[in-house]
Amino acid sequence: MAKRFLYTVKQAFLQVLRNRTMSLASIFAITAMLLILSIFFILVININTAAETIQRDYDSIEIYLLDETTEEQAQTMIDDMTGETGVDDVYYKDKETALEEFKERWGENGYLLNSLNENPLPNSVVIVISDLEAAEDIAAKAGEYDGIEDVKFYKDTVDKLLSATNFIQIAAIVVMVFLIIVSVVVVSNTIKLTVFNRSNEISIMKYVGATNWFIRGPFLAEGIIIGIISAGISVGISTFMYYKLIDAVGEQIFSALSMPMVPVGFLAYNFAWIFLALGISIGACGSIISMRKFLDA
Repeated sequence: MAKRFLYTVKQAFLQVLRNRTMSLASIFAITAMLLILSIFFILVININTAAETIQRDYDSIEIYLLDETTEEQAQTMIDDMTGETGVDDVYYKDKETALEEFKERWGENGYLLNSLNENPLPNSVVIVISDLEAAEDIAAKAGEYDGIEDVKFYKDTVDKLLSATNFIQIAAIVVMVFLIIVSVVVVSNTIKLTVFNRSNEISIMKYVGATNWFIRGPFLAEGIIIGIISAGISVGISTFMYYKLIDAVGEQIFSALSMPMVPVGFLAYNFAWIFLALGISIGACGSIISMRKFLDA
């Protein structure tokens, strides 16, 4: 059994080397498909992460106060909003507390805010919502008070992010299906060429009693090897590109926007498993299609 496995793998590697041009074409097609897929994957997972981060704040409405607004005026707002339907809690947040929370969001880069000459954040009144259906009415009423600068309400942002995520997911599926079909066809043509080149050898093997799967084995392994090589190249390139993207833009910017980026290690790990599964599946499917047509499988 071990000898048969080693023979199959050896023959598969020899076939890849003999048909270098077509093998490279197959590797290029699968790699290109996986790289395009990685772009959609990066967009979707980061948008989802951003949406989840914002949704954690979605249960609250924050009323930013003008600098001249007194705590007594803020307390009036608190007393007024406390009795509203759908309001769970209302409290005052001074600018020092807001800055400390901002530093926590920045994580290890929070020390950068210590260099500020003055605190640029406003005092605010935070309204914790218990009924999201009433959130829009509460936000509208909050905007009617005097002495306010702005009302932060995340519903529209979350809705837009979710819509963008859904669109990207659908586009990714459509593009992926198209590229998978193209990749399978290219791999199938590569295996077909190998079958033609070894037609005499295959006839002799059949004549001396070789089983169908003994003949098919190297061709199936060839497609899988092509898929594995493509997956490895794709994981390396996509991880490197993502690392360079974060390095070029800077994590501080994402922290300042309160939009955490997915860690490179997490992305690389998932890319490895997803791309390996896709690469092997595409290579195997291309081989099986070719064998069924040309080896009477």
